[in-house]
Amino acid sequence: MAEQPSRRGVLGTILSALAAPFLLPGKLFAALRSPRKPKWGMVIDLDRCTGCQSCVVACRVENNVPVAGPELNEQDRAIFWMDMLTVPEGKYPDLRTQFIPVPCNHCENAPCVKACPVHATYINEEGIVAQIWGRCIGCRYCTTACPYSRRYFNWKAPVWSESQKQYLNPDVATRPVGVVEKCTLCHHRIRARRMKARLEGRELTDADVRKLPACAQSCPADAITFGDLNDPESEVSLLSRSPRAFKLLEELGTHPKLTYLREAKWKE
Repeated sequence: MAEQPSRRGVLGTILSALAAPFLLPGKLFAALRSPRKPKWGMVIDLDRCTGCQSCVVACRVENNVPVAGPELNEQDRAIFWMDMLTVPEGKYPDLRTQFIPVPCNHCENAPCVKACPVHATYINEEGIVAQIWGRCIGCRYCTTACPYSRRYFNWKAPVWSESQKQYLNPDVATRPVGVVEKCTLCHHRIRARRMKARLEGRELTDADVRKLPACAQSCPADAITFGDLNDPESEVSLLSRSPRAFKLLEELGTHPKLTYLREAKWKE
């Protein structure tokens, strides 16, 4: 008959198991307990952008952004998580238009976050400037504080026709009247892709996320690249270090995680 382990032996085994992580080498233990968090960012190549606005449409459909209609459009109350800025250049008759897609810049030093009195907006652990719609009180301080005008207030409850209701994305909550909304970098897609990778027993790769947001996926000119800025070898990191790289209103110290690439033949 096998000898039964003593109570003291069982207790020692349990204590050894609990203490084992603390006996690991420092770097290994840190890696197990504190995996590196990504810092999501985006690069938009203006040399590739044709102004087709497929990114604007894809963003609206993916994130259940309501169509304003003629009345709200006339009042300048339409909502655009992704907008297309048009900048005229040159002098007549040598004129041209520069198209600049503009989502939320997801600033590291975000004025909107500092302005919110109820912490309805915050920067999550992966660098996304997020919005808790259920906590928003509609004061619009964040809208005023944002230097990029990338936040929108719901002046009316969204209205969906019967045909539109069929195409609402069940992964994204619709927003009620009286709250502010904004681009989320399609965080629901990030979550779903990460879960898929885990089920496959692996970590997310740069290839998994490079065209993950709806705007990047829909761009026919391949002008939008998404990825982890904390990974120096990711495509978005490499592009953000290009000699053509610049950020909007850098002088304000907001430190956007959205980078633009000038046209290849830009003039100083």
